[in-house]
Amino acid sequence: MSQALKVGGPPNISDAYTINGLPGPLYDCSVKDTFKLKVAPGKTYLLRLVNAALNDELFFSVANHTLTIVEVDAVYVKPLTVDTLVISSGQTTNVLLTTKLLYPNASFYMSATGYSVDRPPAYFDNTTVSAILEYHNPSASSFHKELPIFSPPLPPFNDTNFVTNFTTGLRSLNTPEYPATVPRSVHRRFFFTISLGTLPCPENTTCQGFHGRQYAAAVNNVSFILPSKALLQSHFTDQSTGVYQPDFPAMPLSPFNYTGTPPNNSNLGTGTRLLVLPYNTSVELVMQDTSIVGFESHPLHLHGYNFFVVGQGFGNYDPTTDPAKFNLVDPVERNTVSVPPGGWVAIRFLADNPGVWFMHCHFAVHTAWGLKMAWLVQDGSNPNEKLLPPPSDMPKC
Repeated sequence: MSQALKVGGPPNISDAYTINGLPGPLYDCSVKDTFKLKVAPGKTYLLRLVNAALNDELFFSVANHTLTIVEVDAVYVKPLTVDTLVISSGQTTNVLLTTKLLYPNASFYMSATGYSVDRPPAYFDNTTVSAILEYHNPSASSFHKELPIFSPPLPPFNDTNFVTNFTTGLRSLNTPEYPATVPRSVHRRFFFTISLGTLPCPENTTCQGFHGRQYAAAVNNVSFILPSKALLQSHFTDQSTGVYQPDFPAMPLSPFNYTGTPPNNSNLGTGTRLLVLPYNTSVELVMQDTSIVGFESHPLHLHGYNFFVVGQGFGNYDPTTDPAKFNLVDPVERNTVSVPPGGWVAIRFLADNPGVWFMHCHFAVHTAWGLKMAWLVQDGSNPNEKLLPPPSDMPKC
């Protein structure tokens, strides 16, 4: 990553994916470095899955087994049984796996492989990692027949239809005990473009990005610059001058055909600009991928909040017709959602947590390129609606 940022180009392709830190038997010279999960026949196990990959969304499957999804991003969902699931960078998924009764001493691959667009970025790792689900049954110790390790079929790396069908199949539990508290009325609507782009190459430097420039990324054409002073501290002490500007654009300043032929100009602006929300504002945010530099699926993560994914689609978002298709009954609740390649996603949340909260792409390279912004949620009127002061023993920078 540091080398990529230094030369303004893409990062290197990774050597391997790993499961619990081990690359598994499908890479050269790594058979001994394989994670094995020992299970008993006829039992149900809870697997907690986390995508900790830096720059990749992943397909995951266990050979000859189904996975019943019961929770995503620490929120219960209606049980959804699948052969293969999709998990974006930074997302978590809890699944139930029931082992079979009639497979004594058998082994099954648990495999993951990357998902990307038809023309993946240069750093996309199109390999497969596997761990082993290993059946152990002491009563079958006399069963010495050698069994093959069963492998799961995985979708093609660019199977966007599969990803769409999977993500739209997730639903909140929405029971009296676990209601889906999606905001029905909206105080503020925002439209953000999620774009790659370029910035000028620094003087006396050769850059490896698009058109000899350095790669960058932005929200609403603003590539975020990290300040030298903490944003939360600056807000709390009312000393924002020279640290940030409270004027992040609510929509693109220069609209264009976001998913059509990309404009010749890939230039991005830069800045440390925050979007200010009064306490308890109900927010609807549409995030739109663009064709500038190329389509990608961007996993966007919001700090400090969960949100409801009320809609998604391909092409340009239509504010006249698309809201009629929003799910306001049982939309999935998460903290990280992928903006579809060449498409859009709509979320809603209630801004009831005062402070400064980052929202950023969970691909490390895109965040480093500036694909991030921050919301400043103001204090409410009641004591329990106000930002707490820093601890008295907090070290000073």
